[in-house]
Amino acid sequence: MKILVLNCGSSSIKYKLYDMNDMSVLAAGGVERIGLDEAFIKVTLPDGEKKKIMHDMPDHKEGVNFVFKCLLDPEIGAIKSLDEIDAVGHRIVQGGDKFCDSIIVDKQVEAGIEELCDLAPVHNAGHLRGIRAVDALMPKTPQVCVFDNAFHSTMPDYAYLYAIPYHLYEKYHVRRYGFHGTSHRYVSQRVCEYLGRDIKTQRIITCHIGNGASISAVKFGKCVDTSMGLTPLAGVMMGSRSGDIDPSAVTYLMEKLGKQPQEMADYLNKESGVVGITGISSDMREIESAAAEGNERAQLALNMYNYRIKKYIGAYAAAMGGVDIIVWTAGVGENQTGTRLDACSDLEFLGIKIAPEANKVRGKEAIISTPDSKVTVCVIPTDEESVIARDTMKLVQEAKK
Repeated sequence: MKILVLNCGSSSIKYKLYDMNDMSVLAAGGVERIGLDEAFIKVTLPDGEKKKIMHDMPDHKEGVNFVFKCLLDPEIGAIKSLDEIDAVGHRIVQGGDKFCDSIIVDKQVEAGIEELCDLAPVHNAGHLRGIRAVDALMPKTPQVCVFDNAFHSTMPDYAYLYAIPYHLYEKYHVRRYGFHGTSHRYVSQRVCEYLGRDIKTQRIITCHIGNGASISAVKFGKCVDTSMGLTPLAGVMMGSRSGDIDPSAVTYLMEKLGKQPQEMADYLNKESGVVGITGISSDMREIESAAAEGNERAQLALNMYNYRIKKYIGAYAAAMGGVDIIVWTAGVGENQTGTRLDACSDLEFLGIKIAPEANKVRGKEAIISTPDSKVTVCVIPTDEESVIARDTMKLVQEAKK
């Protein structure tokens, strides 16, 4: 069975084609700038090199169509016919409290995703366009939605509710949903496989630290809390997102800056966080380099960034009555050794000891804690697409029975 995994954004499409017999990736790439000038696709070739192809893509239908053309191309493709694709799996950012599990797409599911666009207008609208594009081009191919917040649906009400009038939750569904759930789900399961432990006995803190970042508390296989909230803006400091901030500071700044609600939301999402503090970049590699050269604001950003991660680790250890495993994943978590070391420092009272030499690892599975550390700290590269592919295969096979 071959499964195509799509992650459709407002102006982009990321894709991977899997052979489910051995979970090998047959093709991968991404479309950028859909609906804009100079649109292109970047295809990852079998030897690992990337090929960029310019192509006019006015909408998602043409974007998906060009992905299919590349998959069929004799030189850079991986299949001879679209009939070889047995199903398509989609990453959906916001499932609200409507969707707590992966599901096969039908008209009701599409309608449900559309109803949730108010909670994630940019993301869900892009996902819908991708689903409909596939349906127009491959109407007989089953599609599956895997929701980014589904893993967090096991949070208890006292963890996901905000302390605002209850009727606002009932009427407008305002609550903590969390995101990166597919990643948190994968690494919490994978780390237990890697360590030879039963996930149902482990208290795990999963740190998905990339340009967007979130931390989750996973107790005995179920998420009990997560740092992002109604939207991906909440939680730790991120590349261009502020993370947690006093709501009164937001309204105060709106008055001072003369910003409307959406303008303020864009300001906190796109011009804050690391880039807002440094004025340099949202890329942590550039910030570390600038700090090493003596840039004080870059060093300040690093201190703020790592401190906030440390606070969430401590909070979630308290929430679970202890911690057995800490997992680092995503771009920063897998590669920035300084962030891992600093965020875990001074936590020996929790039984956390990092081995400096072991911590030098980048981008591969490893234990980075000392042998006598009571908490096992690991690096586990995330693989959200494989989770989507497996869920898609499972649901399609069940539907055929």
